[in-house]
Amino acid sequence: MLNAARQTGLRWLWLAVVAFGLDQFTKQLVLKNMALYDSIQIVPFFNFTYVQNHGAAFSFLSDAGGWQRWLFTGIALFVSALILWWLKQTKRDQVLLPIAFSLILGGALGNLFDRLVYGYVVDFLDVYYQTWHWPAFNIADCSIFLGAVGLLVDAFRNPDPIKEDL
Repeated sequence: MLNAARQTGLRWLWLAVVAFGLDQFTKQLVLKNMALYDSIQIVPFFNFTYVQNHGAAFSFLSDAGGWQRWLFTGIALFVSALILWWLKQTKRDQVLLPIAFSLILGGALGNLFDRLVYGYVVDFLDVYYQTWHWPAFNIADCSIFLGAVGLLVDAFRNPDPIKEDL
């Protein structure tokens, strides 16, 4: 089994573990050292601000009454299983694609862990300009974003050939 994993994208699962671990480590620092809505300025456009996200990206459905927790949990479980399957399908010579999938997986599992344990996602990275603030996010979100960028780059570098059989 281990040898088979080395021949597929599963060899990059360590990256998902690193992303998950870094995400959970930083969230534990926030939970232990900050009260809800505490804010620490790092530079004039970036704060650590502890918020709880009961919704999805950009707090989508955050005030829906609680059912969204289980919807997003189900989606994260399904996507994680799908990513694991995709990783198993990738060949040894592919590098960027399985790295991207692994980053997305680590981030998805980081936020899934929060939903299951706390009932919300711990967010704390706050980027702003004057009074305008981007929605707060976390290391898991960064990992998902980097993975998505990797998927886009891979799609442009390795497009499927167009079949003109018509």
